[in-house]
Amino acid sequence: MRTSVRDHVRAAWWLPVFAVVATAALFLVVKDSLTDDAYITLAYAKNLAVHGEWGLIAGEHANSATSPLNILLLALATLLTRIFGDAHPVIALGLVTVVAGAVLGWAWMRLVAALRLPSFAGVLGIAVVLLNPFVLSAIGLEVLLIPAVLILLTVFAVEGRPVWFGVVSGLAVMTRLDLVVFVLILAFSAAAIRQKLVKAVLAAVAVAGPWYLFSWIAFGSAVPDTLVIKQLQGGLFGEWSFFTGPVMYFTGRKIVTAIAFAPALAGLFVLVSWFLVRFAVRWEKVVKIGPLAALGAGGVVYYGVYTLMGVGPYHWYFVAPIVSLSMSGIAILAFWLARSREQERLEPRPPALVLGLVGLALLGNIAVVAKPGVPWESPLIFGNWASAPDYARVGQELGKRLNGATVSSPGEIGTLAYYCDCKIVDEFSDRGRVVDKVEKRIAEANPIMSFALRVNYFFFDRSIKPEPIQYELKYASGPATGPDSWTVHSAAKGVGHFSLVPAPRP
Repeated sequence: MRTSVRDHVRAAWWLPVFAVVATAALFLVVKDSLTDDAYITLAYAKNLAVHGEWGLIAGEHANSATSPLNILLLALATLLTRIFGDAHPVIALGLVTVVAGAVLGWAWMRLVAALRLPSFAGVLGIAVVLLNPFVLSAIGLEVLLIPAVLILLTVFAVEGRPVWFGVVSGLAVMTRLDLVVFVLILAFSAAAIRQKLVKAVLAAVAVAGPWYLFSWIAFGSAVPDTLVIKQLQGGLFGEWSFFTGPVMYFTGRKIVTAIAFAPALAGLFVLVSWFLVRFAVRWEKVVKIGPLAALGAGGVVYYGVYTLMGVGPYHWYFVAPIVSLSMSGIAILAFWLARSREQERLEPRPPALVLGLVGLALLGNIAVVAKPGVPWESPLIFGNWASAPDYARVGQELGKRLNGATVSSPGEIGTLAYYCDCKIVDEFSDRGRVVDKVEKRIAEANPIMSFALRVNYFFFDRSIKPEPIQYELKYASGPATGPDSWTVHSAAKGVGHFSLVPAPRP
């Protein structure tokens, strides 16, 4: 006799608990080694919670936060920390990280129950996200919200819940607007969602619409300025593009990159194999996996979209295709294994073998994560000019030295802005420096993209002027040699220094 969905939920109740414990432990590993872009997010959250401002630095509105949902959640958690005194955005980040892990675990519990999967599939699905070096190296960004909303979308597509699917779709596009790729593919993969698509769309608009309408009018751009900024950074990575990015990372960190992409490649192989069988065998003899395959297909399409957009190979950009393909592959194999117990024509050994190999590989991930020492001094994937502690020291001393003056950033601004509480400006913090970039991007884009950008920036105040600067902060290799100069160290760049110099007169 088949057990009910409720019985499967009861049997897998511990998956969210496992996810919470694992997420909390891993946050303690990485919390002292956050990347500079993570501190951009934390600076936004601190300013919103403390000053009620949407910007990277106090007193300056900006729109360079890629993930509105991440900022809003972190700001809310930061407000909660103010109950006990000063604001503590890093503690808030720990809270949000653990909650994202709990949602990930809850969603896998629901998926295991809905499809009657073995519970260990949920463990693998959670671990393949939490132990991925690219995910752990970008904690602070939206890298845990992404798998959480993607697996939730998959669950509600499988369960045929159009309203909840729409609600999570709204949260997904507030996590990253480009996740609309997954929303569309998953929506059309499930008949129950397709048939009540209007309900799903209305729910999604009700959740995300107010924010994007507000951003479009109040900030002059519904889409964050990072779209334009990143697309105009050609040459930053030399010959490497998003498409060839995995090769770039492999040349520098072979083992780390291999274990990061291996589950996704396995998922891609499983997905392609299913598609070949799906269209080679008569319909009634094929096990239909709809949303599970759509989750992986979304990762493939997402990779293609980012390649066409021409953005650089930032490691957190690869998180969405990596986690979607990884989770999709595990879910498909677990579904195959579960159905093999009910249908003699399905051979159980291949999926059992592959899932076993994934489990063994994840044990290797634990060894790789623990090898640098705990807690981390630097992320496994890292390219900043200074470690987080060194940036914090420079930022605090810089704030005292400037005494209210404005300084241009050296090119990495997040940690410095977070700790210095000063007017440090570049295109991420000073909206006036975005005006020329917007006009340049509109002029160079194809007609369709140009039109879309014009609509997006319809309310943008192009009269904003860049903040005048009194000082420049510059980075160079080697130790500091003079006054107003700070020696720093980076696992990626070695010893270097920052120097504060007067800005040239206009």
